[in-house]
Amino acid sequence: MRYDDSPPPPESASSISPDRPWFARRPALAVALAALAPTCLAGWVLTQVLAGPASNAPQPAGAKLAASAPASAAAAGDAKASASPSAAAAPQAAAPAKGPLTGRTVVIDPGHNTGNFKHGREIDQQVDIGTNRKECDTTGTTTNSGYMEAEFSLDVSHRVRALLEAKGAKVVLTHDGDRPWGPCIDERARIGNQAAADAVVSVHADGASAGNRGFHVILPARVKGGAADTAKIVGPSRDLGERLASNFARATGSSPANYLGSGTGLVVRDDLGGLNLSTRPKVFLECGNMRDDKDAAQLTSPEWRQKAAQGIADGITGFLGG
Repeated sequence: MRYDDSPPPPESASSISPDRPWFARRPALAVALAALAPTCLAGWVLTQVLAGPASNAPQPAGAKLAASAPASAAAAGDAKASASPSAAAAPQAAAPAKGPLTGRTVVIDPGHNTGNFKHGREIDQQVDIGTNRKECDTTGTTTNSGYMEAEFSLDVSHRVRALLEAKGAKVVLTHDGDRPWGPCIDERARIGNQAAADAVVSVHADGASAGNRGFHVILPARVKGGAADTAKIVGPSRDLGERLASNFARATGSSPANYLGSGTGLVVRDDLGGLNLSTRPKVFLECGNMRDDKDAAQLTSPEWRQKAAQGIADGITGFLGG
């Protein structure tokens, strides 16, 4: 079928009337061609649908124009979107994970701050811990090679957060390395209280003399004075601490401290403002001794720190019934 203005091909002998000249029959041929055109176009469209976009069959000029219009418009739209970043759709935030800890809030308190060394005056300020007054914060310790306790505690806290969030928990850090020093110990306690945390764990590493090895969990003593009153948290904090100790030992292969706690890995103290001022179940975890070379080798290992985080997360999950 032809779609141009050239003269039609000669008709077959069977279709030519002997008593009419060719030019007299031209209007009739034009009518016939006009009647056939829609049928042929419909047939072409059906062929394109069946053949798919890879078909190389010739297309009528009108069909090509119609088919190219949407593609051109789409290309123009894409070019406009590329030229204007604000026109692109904003990425959707990932939905919170659902899991056994959905609806639970956990506060992780990374001990100290790497900037504390440069802010001695600020961290030496005295704050009220209920039973007495104490320094706002301390520098923490380091390994003999200079790896800081504050670096260790923040790294492990990040790992714990990821594990707990994967179980559906809401996790709050008392700081995220985003401030020059602190926070003070009273503020750390306040963050957990205001978050109405179901559990609070303060992550640390000890600085005892060489030869002293292993981890220990510090539990709040029963204290009452000023803003401190731990009566309601002593019981649940012990439960949290015991679950933390057993899971930490299993995940890391570490033993309870050989220098305090009588081999239980549990120690009770009444002089820590972060515990005295807490109204939520809370413990401190000293993951090992940075001043012992064997413990330090573990504390500086990313693989071991992941095991430590797993033990902490498992202990918290068990405490919360997840």
